[in-house]
Amino acid sequence: MKNLFNMDNPVFQTLSRIADLAVLSVICLLCCLPVVTIGPATAALYYTVVKCVRGRESGAFGYYLRSFRDNFKTGLKADLIVLPAAALLLVLHHIVRWYGTRTGGVLYVLYVAQYFALMVPAGMLCWLFPLLGRFDYGVRGLFRTAFQLAIAHLPSTVVLVLLTAQSAVVCVNRWWPVVFLPSVGMLLASLFTERIFCKYSPELAAEEREEPEE
Repeated sequence: MKNLFNMDNPVFQTLSRIADLAVLSVICLLCCLPVVTIGPATAALYYTVVKCVRGRESGAFGYYLRSFRDNFKTGLKADLIVLPAAALLLVLHHIVRWYGTRTGGVLYVLYVAQYFALMVPAGMLCWLFPLLGRFDYGVRGLFRTAFQLAIAHLPSTVVLVLLTAQSAVVCVNRWWPVVFLPSVGMLLASLFTERIFCKYSPELAAEEREEPEE
């Protein structure tokens, strides 16, 4: 019975991680409400999920606030570029879809082709804020590195785009997944991104190999 209520018990540790995922999702959504803070909020969510859920560190709330503060300036500048560009691409997507699905022919081929064309900017977006959460970048270097990773690791980029798009669709169609899906999505994304980050950063590779004390 004593071991059952021990906070180091695997059951308690699992419950603690589940609670962290839920709390972090809610905090991230609150921080995203001003819209222009989506970048630093997402970067902080990625960083905290990696450190506290994958890495088993304690103090998820503190990790999130520190990362949000540290990445706020660069993330805000990146958002001022990303948000208008994303809005423009979304409008163009709807226009092409409207004409392509109604007229057929060449326009339908263009409608299908634009899905593949959108993979690069969407892939850049999927890499952008995990990079910001894990590394110290200026805005120009952040976008350049996100583009390079999106191209160099295209299979992982496709998976990240599909994972992000599906998570967004689920959250839009049903309200309750927003309680956990943002954090769970970041956790799943980190299975791909952290492996690739470690190839380019010996420090992260050493950190990934370290086993937390039980």
